[in-house]
Amino acid sequence: MKRNKDEEPTDRGYIVGIIFFVLGLGTLLPWNFFMTASMYFNNRLNVTEWVNVTAAPRKEYYFNNWMTLLSQLPLLLFTLLNSILYPRISEKVRIAGSLVFILLLFILTAALVMVPMEEDRFFSVTMATIWFINSFGAVLQGSLFGLVGLLPVRYSAVFMSGQGLAGTFAAVAMLLAIASEVDDKTAALGYFITPCVGTLVTLISYLLLPKMEFARFYLDKTKKQRYELETTSQLLSKECSDGGGELNDQASCSVANSNPCSLSSDHGDSSRQAFVSLEAPVTMETKSSVLEVFKKIWVMAFCVTFVFTVTLSVFPAVTVDVKTAYQGKWERYFIPVCCFLVFNLMDWIGRTVTSLVQWPGKKSRAFPLLVVARVVFVPLLMLCNVQDRHFLPVFFSHDIIFVIIMMAFSVSSGYFVCLSMSYAPQLVAPGDGETAGALMTFFLALGLSVGAALSFLLRVLV
Repeated sequence: MKRNKDEEPTDRGYIVGIIFFVLGLGTLLPWNFFMTASMYFNNRLNVTEWVNVTAAPRKEYYFNNWMTLLSQLPLLLFTLLNSILYPRISEKVRIAGSLVFILLLFILTAALVMVPMEEDRFFSVTMATIWFINSFGAVLQGSLFGLVGLLPVRYSAVFMSGQGLAGTFAAVAMLLAIASEVDDKTAALGYFITPCVGTLVTLISYLLLPKMEFARFYLDKTKKQRYELETTSQLLSKECSDGGGELNDQASCSVANSNPCSLSSDHGDSSRQAFVSLEAPVTMETKSSVLEVFKKIWVMAFCVTFVFTVTLSVFPAVTVDVKTAYQGKWERYFIPVCCFLVFNLMDWIGRTVTSLVQWPGKKSRAFPLLVVARVVFVPLLMLCNVQDRHFLPVFFSHDIIFVIIMMAFSVSSGYFVCLSMSYAPQLVAPGDGETAGALMTFFLALGLSVGAALSFLLRVLV
């Protein structure tokens, strides 16, 4: 039986869903692989001592702080440039081009593992790589969010699940590299080859997407609707302006809020046929201004900014320097397991729980109060066994206490971020949902950047 062209095809084998899961995973691979490899970078930056005739003190690069800041600033920058950059560059160039450049930068990072380099130069090259790889990552993420938004809502959830597991993927890759028990260079090389393969698979997945009938149905349908709306709008505008004061009694041209624009004139067969073919009236809905939308969602905007400010102020800049209370082989696994794996798994669980439980409600005063209460995790983590330290004492030296604090810290981060992002569009009219989403994305990026900047101060205070 032949399928009607307007009938939705089936996603056989859920292939399109798998593709978007891979695409979600690929968007956050750069940030997570660089963050999880902080031990490798710090070891390379502390091989020799800073030249000093007497004491020869070690130079402090504050790698974790700079890495966090230079990873998040591109996200904020390209969020601001979103309206300028995206309409001028095609979707394929933005997505495929970004993936190609990310792949090349990962290959460069892997190659540098085997290249001896003076610390200052290595630091500069690494920071430049982090900046550019996250710049392309920001373009990639924004473009894919727009692409997945054209498909049914369930595909957005799959895409977000892929993003949520990117950190876990990086942490497991690091654990496998350590467990291989090869020399440090070989382990690091194997670790950085993994995101090269992952990015290549992501690129191939994106190129396969247009070949899927299910994906084509929604992408082509949206393009067709957009073209029809633009063409209709242009024709209506032209007909209204051409008629002016010369329209006779049988011709009328009216435009009002939420009212159809109806035309009837004798300006030519082609124009008449174009409008007669329209089966439904064209409605012109007014959208709220950005300021009006912000007034409705400012509480959620504050919440998502504050959550990420707290999270990025101590993770990973402070947490990565926590030392285990046990000597021996466990020392190599402590940070990959107790810091990165625990954080990413619990953050993913926190995001997933919101599909079952959504408390407090979007208008509850308890919601922003609980978000602000997360600031307690900052001193708690600073009082763990962070080394080297100069001012604060160690209150929580045991590994178990650190893990418990990290679990609560990461679960609450994922939970409140997901709630904030899902509540915001519900507080505005359906037509303002896109504006609300864009504003929330900006404040999310703002929170990441502010938290990254604060991490310098908090690390010095320990």
